[in-house]
Amino acid sequence: MFKAKTITKDIYYIGVNDRQKINFENQIPLPYGVSYNSYVIMDEKIALIDTVEIPFAEIFIDKLLQVLQGRSVDYLVINHMEPDHSGSIRAIRRLFPEVKIIGNNRTFKMLAGYYGIEDGLLEVTDGTTLSLGKHQLQFFLTPMIHWPETMMTYDATDKAIFTGDAFGAFGALDGGVIDSDLMINKYMDEFDRYFSNIAGKYGSPVQKALEKMSTIEVTFICPTHGPVWKDHIASIIEKTNRLSRYEGEKGVVIVYASMYGNTEQMAEAIAEGLSEAGEKKIMIYDVAKTDASFILTDIFRYDRLVLGSPTYNNGLFPEMASFLLKIENRDIKHRKFAYFGSSTWSNATTRIFSAFAEKMKWEVIGTPVEEQQSLKQNAYEACIALGKELASV
Repeated sequence: MFKAKTITKDIYYIGVNDRQKINFENQIPLPYGVSYNSYVIMDEKIALIDTVEIPFAEIFIDKLLQVLQGRSVDYLVINHMEPDHSGSIRAIRRLFPEVKIIGNNRTFKMLAGYYGIEDGLLEVTDGTTLSLGKHQLQFFLTPMIHWPETMMTYDATDKAIFTGDAFGAFGALDGGVIDSDLMINKYMDEFDRYFSNIAGKYGSPVQKALEKMSTIEVTFICPTHGPVWKDHIASIIEKTNRLSRYEGEKGVVIVYASMYGNTEQMAEAIAEGLSEAGEKKIMIYDVAKTDASFILTDIFRYDRLVLGSPTYNNGLFPEMASFLLKIENRDIKHRKFAYFGSSTWSNATTRIFSAFAEKMKWEVIGTPVEEQQSLKQNAYEACIALGKELASV
């Protein structure tokens, strides 16, 4: 009933789509769903690369058995132990008791902790190779993308690299699996959102992984979420390189909180100043209305950021305070930054934003604008001027 798809003559895709989950990791919205990708390499010895989240184990195993045609799995390669990929390991071990589980030392500590499995293991280190017959596998350790045990598996025969969560994207796969068979624009946007929210903190480890990958020829990138990359490998690697270096392209993101519209008017005035000075890429977000995952994507994408908030209980508006933690948690670097705030009797926001900029080591542009009660002419003009100054850098 459930049909596996071919990547190459010997490599099969046996992943599943999840269109039911509302939030990834119980926090990041999934408007297009998500896929959990698993692969089989058929040879003299058979290797299964990663599994799927446990609610989808039955569909996954049906696809696997269809590919196997009565044969057994010799090796189960675990590139990443997060439960959305390792959840079906125990089911595979019960189905194939003799299967050798391949991972590194850190993998096996988690394997014991999550699933109580401590035997039948084959430990690999950086550069270890394994022959399946015609297919030759090589393992690259890529710690902290985005867990400490993560690694990649390279099939030197078909030049396919199985990358775990690296190069992943949100979005269930709509019929096809390889990028050339999909409406790719949606997945490109969801790739950016995935990287920004999942791997964004780990720019340095991503750079090290890219350096390792530069030594091999790659025809297919096979991640554990999203499309298999074939036609868009160059652009995906370029995106990953840029995002992991925190190199924002020209553009301005304005994020504000507002209770009664006064702070919102300040944000609009800054945008007016930007536009008057010729800036076209301007994104404006109300932090209380737009989920942080979408805002963070644009902050990774663009080089300038403006934050504004009213004072609330002698601090920031709660959603803005929470949003600052999300930015800090991703350790976004090299942003040019401006800020503004409003209050009724005592403005605390500009002080808090100033301290935040110092903590993030961002370059502050222009003079922060403060206003009490409603927006007045002098503050309006200061916002316009701030926008124009941002446009000039």
